[in-house]
Amino acid sequence: MNFKELPFDSNLMLAGLKVWVECESPTFDPASVNRMMDLAAYDLAALGAVIERIPGRMGFGDSVRARLPHKDMGKPGVLVSGHLDTVHPIGTLEKLPFRIEDGKAWGPGIQDMKGGNYAALEALRQIVKAGLDTPLPVTVLFTPDEEVGTPATRGLIEMEAARNKYVLVPEPATPDGGCVTGRYAIARFDLKTIGRPSHASWALKDGRSAIAEMARRILDIEAMSGEDCTFSVGVFHAGQWVNCVSSSCQAEVLSMAKRQADLDKGVEDMLALNDASGDVVFEVTRGVTRPVWEPDADTLALYEITREIAAEIGFDMPHCSAGGGSDGNFTGAMGIPTIDSIGVRGAGLHTLNEHIIINSLAERAKLGAGLFLRLT
Repeated sequence: MNFKELPFDSNLMLAGLKVWVECESPTFDPASVNRMMDLAAYDLAALGAVIERIPGRMGFGDSVRARLPHKDMGKPGVLVSGHLDTVHPIGTLEKLPFRIEDGKAWGPGIQDMKGGNYAALEALRQIVKAGLDTPLPVTVLFTPDEEVGTPATRGLIEMEAARNKYVLVPEPATPDGGCVTGRYAIARFDLKTIGRPSHASWALKDGRSAIAEMARRILDIEAMSGEDCTFSVGVFHAGQWVNCVSSSCQAEVLSMAKRQADLDKGVEDMLALNDASGDVVFEVTRGVTRPVWEPDADTLALYEITREIAAEIGFDMPHCSAGGGSDGNFTGAMGIPTIDSIGVRGAGLHTLNEHIIINSLAERAKLGAGLFLRLT
């Protein structure tokens, strides 16, 4: 049987995906992430996969590793690397409920990246049901912390990738429906200002505001952005009482660069901002980093196979290097042939408009099945 003959049905897939989407799984709620891992582990176990539950660490949820039955199980094969955490806090379903309208489906995490993960699983389900054998053994690894830079499971992903010949990352498709064959570098920084407290009305002049200093620093940092390296502040925490001059403020910075040298320079510039000379101390600490992934000949060869399969299905699949960051940064930078963003089409990821194009579920599941059955 040819992979194009497998009976993929987007509406049937959507019914299964709905269960996943309605299991909210924000990164910083490990119990909720673990409930999502339970659902994925069950669906994978139903395929006959050997399931390993890997305990979480650093305050994050667990990971699930599943190895599909194969005569060469344990030998280098195909790794599907995906995350099941989302940026949406518990309760988002009240604002962004699962709903269907005009060929689209909405819900928290449905595009990033539960839809793509589910499509990959459906590809394997139809292959198993048809009694087909993949040339290479397939491993699926679902992790809990990608949305915060993968601080807890980077080593797990890299070690698993090193055991395999190819890595497939079903992150959302690019806006033009394409895939990603390279990613820009990402670095995170933690900022802290330490001021001097005082009563905001009785003794305002005696205080030194950590908030005011952080505000000035944020403007300076974001002004450092250029074509080759950008800086943006996305998190800001400070204050508890309006009648107190703040003594502490924290913020987080995300930096993106197209080349590793540009990121290295950006890191150097950020760390040079540490300053204890004034009335308010300014501290900069480097957080997690995703390396630049530049496509090599092996990744481009994998892309050509992917493009050919897409053409056989009936759609065009361009490719590009992209920002955003994913766990493909790690595997691609290791030199392992990696194809990223082969997941569902949609828009609005990380917002209350996050949705997918429903018919892309069958389209991307069929693409995944083609890859599983063709890669050697």
